[in-house]
Amino acid sequence: MTGRPPMPRHPKAPLRSTTGPWLFDGPPHTPPAGYDAGCALPAAVLFDRDGTLVSDVPYNGDPARVRPMPTARAAVDAVRARGIPVGVVSNQSGIARGLLTRHQVEAVRLRVEELLGPFGVWAVCPHGPDDGCGCRKPAPGLVVAACARLAVPVERTVVIGDIGADVAAARAAGARGVLVPTSVTLPEEIEAAEASARDLLAAVRSVLGAERDTERRTGRPADRTAPAGTAGPGDDGYSAQGVVRSAGESS
Repeated sequence: MTGRPPMPRHPKAPLRSTTGPWLFDGPPHTPPAGYDAGCALPAAVLFDRDGTLVSDVPYNGDPARVRPMPTARAAVDAVRARGIPVGVVSNQSGIARGLLTRHQVEAVRLRVEELLGPFGVWAVCPHGPDDGCGCRKPAPGLVVAACARLAVPVERTVVIGDIGADVAAARAAGARGVLVPTSVTLPEEIEAAEASARDLLAAVRSVLGAERDTERRTGRPADRTAPAGTAGPGDDGYSAQGVVRSAGESS
């Protein structure tokens, strides 16, 4: 997160409702022939949006500013190829702040899907940090709602994101969380994460068992080291030092 964008001259009235998340449905999920619903693979994989699937642009309502994160398309396609439904869980407090409209959120969603393919569900929290809702990450509401819409058990779902709130929401819901650190990820969030990966494709491979397969074939551990450096959101590397997150979400 690089900083808070300027407030508009005449902001819209802030949203203060504490109703549930906004849900956007994708196309019906059709598992490929031979898919085994009882296998050890996840029942669904849910991705954070900003800083995970696409570069983090604070309060972005402009589809032209959407840029996929490195390996994002390959990662999501790898999940789809195994017959596993995918979804997005995203905090968007710009709605509550009067900086985003539903139309803008929808336009950005459609652009993400144009670049990365369709998602079975989008669960979006439109509330602010002080609204007391149960869906804003790290609360579990987005994860629970997305799983309900996909008709999958929460305990067999994986949530992948770039900050502690993403993995905390997974934990609170009873799902598994995987952290993919970027420049906005705090050192204590990396330390606390039960699982982490150097980029999105590595995270997906870990939950699909590809890294374990590599170890069995080669007898060597798969590379799980995080890249060094000071790259910002949108780059492969990360550096958590000296970075201050703004009030916008990396989610």
